[in-house]
Amino acid sequence: MREETQQWFRRRTSQAADWSPSRLVDVKGATRVSVVLPALNEEATVGAIVTTIRRRLVERHGLVDELIVMDSGSTDGTCAVAAEAGAKVVRREEVLPEFTPLPGKGEVLWRSLAATTGDVIVFVDSDLRDFTANFVSGLLGPLLTDPAVQLVKATYDRPLAHGETVVPAGGGRVTELVARPLLNMHWPELAGFIQPLSGEYAARRSLLERLPFPTGYGVEIGILVDSLRLVGLDALAQVDLSHRKHRNQDISKLGRMASEIMHVALSRLEREGRIKLDAPPDTLLTQFERSGRGYVEHTGAFASVERPAMTEIPEYTQRQR
Repeated sequence: MREETQQWFRRRTSQAADWSPSRLVDVKGATRVSVVLPALNEEATVGAIVTTIRRRLVERHGLVDELIVMDSGSTDGTCAVAAEAGAKVVRREEVLPEFTPLPGKGEVLWRSLAATTGDVIVFVDSDLRDFTANFVSGLLGPLLTDPAVQLVKATYDRPLAHGETVVPAGGGRVTELVARPLLNMHWPELAGFIQPLSGEYAARRSLLERLPFPTGYGVEIGILVDSLRLVGLDALAQVDLSHRKHRNQDISKLGRMASEIMHVALSRLEREGRIKLDAPPDTLLTQFERSGRGYVEHTGAFASVERPAMTEIPEYTQRQR
């Protein structure tokens, strides 16, 4: 790593164990905290996550003020399970109804800004199978104790399951093959982020509402790069949550995720004036699957839409006033 990044890494990387809920409650003051779980057909895992946050961080410590599951069009029992466990369930169609809902994780994260009231918002993926309350308290630690920090990303080891075999690390294939090379080449200041695509992160509303949100899987790299531009490296931090266990995606879905990430990176490079694209990148991805002695072609579009910063949405700004 470059010297600037090394200094940042030493100063802005902490452990979840450094931030106990009782300590954070003492320094929280009037800051309001919202936790958002984006969900799409996660009835198997969302209930346990909600229950842990409600019992440990809402009822026991009072660290979390608002717990919301943002549903992205689930067709299973996700909404019922989340509500029974104690979360407020908000369907994407219920927020900013003048915008036709689009598929994608980034879409519900964007809408969650209009569905929440917190000064600080914590995002937690709803497919985690080893969730503990320190996922949330760890991410909150730097934000509640240092007013200079604007965004905190999680880092962790990601096991990779292959059949009955589980490898302790190796689950972040898109990170290592796509996101990390892109960041090191074009935004080397961000090279110290171990999990730049992590779905667990926390930020101040005052930052998030100034960011455009890619609607698909490129949302994480978009937020990270745009935050660097807006507030600088020293306003960013990361917290080690030890490990994260969730389902691993098949290779074809990883290809679509990688395409969306590359598309967002190209758009940032053009926006920063570092490249000039003669035409928008194609948003069709052709993939192949073995079938007998030949192959079957699958061609589909991947998400390329970005939602504008919330500060540009009149309904949102009127509510904030």
